Amino acid sequence: MRDLVYKNLTSQDRKRRVISSSEVINKEGVRSVIRRHFVYMVREVPEIPNINPAPYIYVLKERNSKEQKEKFFCKIKGDIYAVNSGRFFRVTFLHSLNILLAAGAG
Repeated sequence: MRDLVYKNLTSQDRKRRVISSSEVINKEGVRSVIRRHFVYMVREVPEIPNINPAPYIYVLKERNSKEQKEKFFCKIKGDIYAVNSGRFFRVTFLHSLNILLAAGAG
């Protein structure tokens, strides 16, 4: 069995967008829960800076043999600069992926 939930939310001024999905799969005695989140914010800036900070990356992996569970979490956060019609924009993003695997769940 597979359940899928998808959301696409955009702010009133169209400067923020949140896209998320959640998927639950029960297959061969293993329950998988996968959650993805993508957040984007767009802001106009006077100019593009000379120094661009490096993206932030966080990864966590846990395994619990006693409870027969595995968890994986990854988060990426950063900025991208863009030019459109001579105007400068800063696009801030945050992506996250969360996976949970559990045995014996049916």
